[in-house]
This record gives sequence, C-alpha cells and structure tokens, in this order.
Amino acid sequence: MYTSVQSYQVLQRDADDKARVQTTNGEVLELAVGGPYTIGDAHNVLVGDIWVLAGQSNMEGIGDLIDEEKPSPFVHSFQSREEWAQAEEPLHWLDESPRLVHHVLWGRDRVEHSPVRDPQRVKGTGLGLTFAKERYARTGVPVGLIPSAHGGTSMEQWDPQLRDQGSASLYGALCERVKAVGGKVAGVLWYQGESDCNPEGVEHYHQRMLTLIQALRSDLGSAELPFYYVQIGGLVSEGTPVGWHGIREAQRTLQNALPGIALVSAIDLELDDLIHIGTQGLKRLGRRLADIADGQRTPDVLAVTPELEQSRIHITYRPVRAGLHAPGRPTGFTLRSNDERELPLIHKTTLEGNTVTLHLIANELPAETSLWYGWGHNPYCNITDGADAAIPAFGPWKL
Repeated sequence: MYTSVQSYQVLQRDADDKARVQTTNGEVLELAVGGPYTIGDAHNVLVGDIWVLAGQSNMEGIGDLIDEEKPSPFVHSFQSREEWAQAEEPLHWLDESPRLVHHVLWGRDRVEHSPVRDPQRVKGTGLGLTFAKERYARTGVPVGLIPSAHGGTSMEQWDPQLRDQGSASLYGALCERVKAVGGKVAGVLWYQGESDCNPEGVEHYHQRMLTLIQALRSDLGSAELPFYYVQIGGLVSEGTPVGWHGIREAQRTLQNALPGIALVSAIDLELDDLIHIGTQGLKRLGRRLADIADGQRTPDVLAVTPELEQSRIHITYRPVRAGLHAPGRPTGFTLRSNDERELPLIHKTTLEGNTVTLHLIANELPAETSLWYGWGHNPYCNITDGADAAIPAFGPWKL
C-alpha cells in the first residue's frame, strides 16, 4: 500500500489490477489500472506496471538523439534525480542522481549534481521508452520506468553481496530506487556483458547472472520476477574475439537455466559508434523485448542435422513466427577449424520455414569442425523470423 505519492508517479498494480493508496486521514483509495488520477496534491498519477532498466551503457542509452522515440502520456519515468516525470529521451541523467555509486564510478568521492541539463547533448537514446510504449499500445496498461544502468560496469560491480553498501553499490542503489517507488515492480530489463568479455568474466558470467536474478527475486519479493535481457551485439575492434564469443554463448544458454528469464538478440543491429547500438536498432530491441514480455520467445537452435552425403547442413530453430527471413542473401553462418580459422566450404545459405540450410562445396568435413553464427567482434548477420526476432549468435557448435 502506498502512503505517499508524487505527481506523475506510476503505482505498481496488484494481482487484481488495482493499486491502493492510504490518504492522510487514513482512508484507503483503490485505483484501477489506468489514469491519470489526482491524489491530494499529486496529479497525473497512473496505475500500471513498473520496469527496471539495468546494466551498462547500451541500456543506459548512447544512441544518437536523432529521430528518437517520442514521449507518451501513459509512460512515466522515475528520473535519475528521483522525481517522477513523463518519460522522454534521454532517460538516464546519472550526474543528477543522489546515489553515491554513480559518482564514485566517475572518480568522485561524493555526490555532485549538475545544476543544468546540457541542451547540446547529442547522445542518450535507449530501448526503454520504445519497450514501454509498445507495452501500453498492446495492453492498455500504463508503464513506469526506473532507469538504473551505468556504462562500463561489470557483473562483479553488480554483485548483490554489495547490497549492504546501499547507494554506494550498483545493486544497493537499484534496490533503494525500487523501494522509493513502492517496493514492487513488474520486471527487469537487462543489457550488459561487454565489460565481462575477458577470461575471468567469461568463466563466472553464467553463475553471476544466476546469482543476480535470484537475489533480485528475493530482495524484491517476487519469486518469479520476469528478467529479460539482451545478448551483446557488435564491437569494432582488433584482437581476438574469444571473450566476446564466450559472453554471447553464456547469454544464449542462460535463458534455459531458470523459468521467467528470456533473451533477445542484437547481433543484426547497426552501431552508432564502436560499441553502442544505434537509435533505430534500439527501437527494434525495445519492440523485441515487448514481444518477450508478451510471452514470445526468441528463436533458438533446436537441432543441427548434417546431411554430408548431400553436401548440406540443416539448422532448425524454435519457436519461429512466420518463417525465417533475411534482406538479401542470408549471412552470418561459418564453418571453422578448432583454432577458429574459417573453412571456406559454404557456397549458399537458404531459408525455408524454421530451417536454415547451408549448402557445401564438399561432402565431408575436416576433423574438429565447428559451426558458428556471428563469429567475430562485429559480424554481419541478417536473419530474423517474420516478427523481427533476430536469431542469436552462437558457437562453437561441434559437428
């Protein structure tokens, strides 16, 4: 039950689609999903679903502020300054946050507020506003967002064991922000992993993610709290991509580890710089996450079936809506040796229904051949299903 309410606040609905507010005279108001409501001095109050936006820079939002998602009166944001407002890009203004961790991560030893927002800011679009608008358009349920990401942060920095540090830790600050808006949320959207693309990060990523999800479910009092996340996309970089591959594969397989978690892929989306998804791609990601929230899963590999006597390999996906598609020539699959050197054996890739077929120039494969989709830091991949769900990067898949 809520005992204090801000203007523009979103109240998390209960299971009966109502929120309850206790007034100063002890009266309990029951408010149905929707709004806007006026409660005392608070106006434009909505009842709906609240979603946390957490992770690192691709969730914080670094897309160019060009043709960004427009606001909606039914999507509000608990801003970094801890005041509710109608959500608009950029959602994150971390220099305004009273939470110490965001300032410590920038090399400061205390909270420092920026008094005026930079009117010349050119980057900052994310995926959260598109996700929220899609959810409202599909369900009629207003949405509140809690932007809580911080660029460049690793899973070690998100460790729930640091909760006792309160706002001096990322996990503690997130939980305190949820507590500040009533303590209940509908779910968490997560985009992170780039900072863990190193041997130590890859080794522990799966378990650290499970620990994070289980801690959030415990600390936020929701045993089945939805947790939806993005598989990391591209990076324009030299050097070996082994860490990048390790995190992508850990993320792809993680979705099968617990109920109520699911992945979307960003491997086909263009960048606005060396590592950040561009504005239009972020809009597509927001819609993909809205599909996940609707109960749709991202197509993943069901079976790999070599038919070498016919010089082909079939990769079957499930679930697939309206078949697999690609603009132009389907691209992204490679065969590779044990040292990840490409084997030039695929002469054509075709798509039919939920199956990808690789047509080979030979009817046998070298020993230790592996199948990949999306090898490398910044591969060109272009296969989605008919509802724009991109198939995830994977590999190595031993043949």
